[in-house]
Amino acid sequence: MVTVRYFAAARAAAGVPEERAEAPTLAALLSSLSKARGANLARVLGSASFLVDGLAWQDREAPLPPGATVDVLPPFAGG
Repeated sequence: MVTVRYFAAARAAAGVPEERAEAPTLAALLSSLSKARGANLARVLGSASFLVDGLAWQDREAPLPPGATVDVLPPFAGG
């Protein structure tokens, strides 16, 4: 089980600030979240960056550590 924390547009698309989910990899987690929460979240997840326990997570097929925290960071606008 992992904790997923949503930020900015990801939070708005998910409709919750965080949730717990079961998934062996980031790819499986994203697929499950997209199916559960719908197309708006799926779009955000497609362009988001991810931190797992505070570290940038590039390999979506790498096993997620048990009890990990996954932060979903959509692209941020700024100036």
